[in-house]
Amino acid sequence: MLRTQTVDRLAVTGADIFTDDRGKATVGRSPDRDVVRPVRLTREQRIREAALLCFSESCAAPFAHTLNAEDWKRLLRWLDVSGLALYFLDRMTELDQRSSLPASVLSRLERSLDENRGRTYGLIEESVRLQRDFQSAGLSYAVMKGLSLCPVSVSRLELRHQFDLDFLIASCDAPAAKEILALHGYTLFAISGRSWEFKKGQTPRVRRQDLYRDLPYRGVELHLEAATPGTPTRLDRTAARELHGLTMPVLPPVDLFVAQALHASKDIASAFLRASHLLEFYRHVLAQRDDISFWEKLYLHAREDRRTCVAIGMSVYLASSVWGNFAPQALTSWTVEQLPPSVRLWLDLYGRAAALQVPPGNKRHLWLREELAGISSLAGVSRKPLLLPLNLPREVIQPIPGETLSMRVARYRVQIHFVASRIRFHVLEGLRFLLESRRWNTLRSNLP
Repeated sequence: MLRTQTVDRLAVTGADIFTDDRGKATVGRSPDRDVVRPVRLTREQRIREAALLCFSESCAAPFAHTLNAEDWKRLLRWLDVSGLALYFLDRMTELDQRSSLPASVLSRLERSLDENRGRTYGLIEESVRLQRDFQSAGLSYAVMKGLSLCPVSVSRLELRHQFDLDFLIASCDAPAAKEILALHGYTLFAISGRSWEFKKGQTPRVRRQDLYRDLPYRGVELHLEAATPGTPTRLDRTAARELHGLTMPVLPPVDLFVAQALHASKDIASAFLRASHLLEFYRHVLAQRDDISFWEKLYLHAREDRRTCVAIGMSVYLASSVWGNFAPQALTSWTVEQLPPSVRLWLDLYGRAAALQVPPGNKRHLWLREELAGISSLAGVSRKPLLLPLNLPREVIQPIPGETLSMRVARYRVQIHFVASRIRFHVLEGLRFLLESRRWNTLRSNLP
């Protein structure tokens, strides 16, 4: 049988969560408050949850290994797309439970780890090459995500399945960075707000078995930092770190934590939550939990920024509902305890299921985005997010100079498949969204 977790009283913050053996959860300060029933998990989601619970700091029991071959196949697929596969292998090793895994599963995970090690080294080498040129050109930048997360929330970089390289860069230096990226073969793929996305080496099809291999494909995201006269920016506070033979600028600890919280909260308020981002944030809090000085600096830095407070609160609240109470009061008192009731309600109803989804996810996040849109434009969306998009999806793969007929046909085939899958997603999930709307609106209207 799968190991399940029943929590008699999980003190997340000022509002507690009480659960019974049937999975009913009461949100409030006592079990006498109205009962809020989270969405029911499927058997497949309960299997994923059992795997996710292994990452709890209090976990000492082995992962249930009575799954059949099809269960393992589906679980491995979710571990891959959620970014947890290599973390899961490492955690089983840490718990001395590798023997509980079927031989075929263990072999597959070990092969993926070996491949991802080569992929990681390839990304590191690419990052170093780009940064050398950034530094030669005198650009003001900092490394974000990826390299900067190790070792605080990522113990070893080869355990993280990373898709692209992220840099924070001064807005005035973005054109020069674009030229440097062009010299390295990158083309501008999309601009979203203050983020520029670049790609190179795109292929019409990447097989699932190639997921961890070091393919020629590379992606870079530039996150533009605007300068305000008289106000220090994050780039004014960067710290130097010696990594892989290069002294590179990274965000200082407090800014790094805030950036990770904002990234995790953005993921929570999206159609698909990549569970590895939530796990990395959870481990970041654990790494700093006993450092009172760190939490004091964070409070002084972020207390006046409503967006940051809510982002941290959402991330801690959801991580607590998955892995149990873990964050210090010095953090929760001004973040989780200040969450708007409607945001808590969404997290209680849909948060746990969101962490167990597979792509493309669902549309329940639109309710959360609507709530966040009224809080300092937290979600970066309009007050009323659209249920159906007004435009067709952008090109998955852009044409390149000298494209052959076969390459063009393959590119069109990928685009047609992608558009068809998006139409299916919008139709099916739109209907499910409308069916659930009545319940959400009723519970939302009953909030104080």
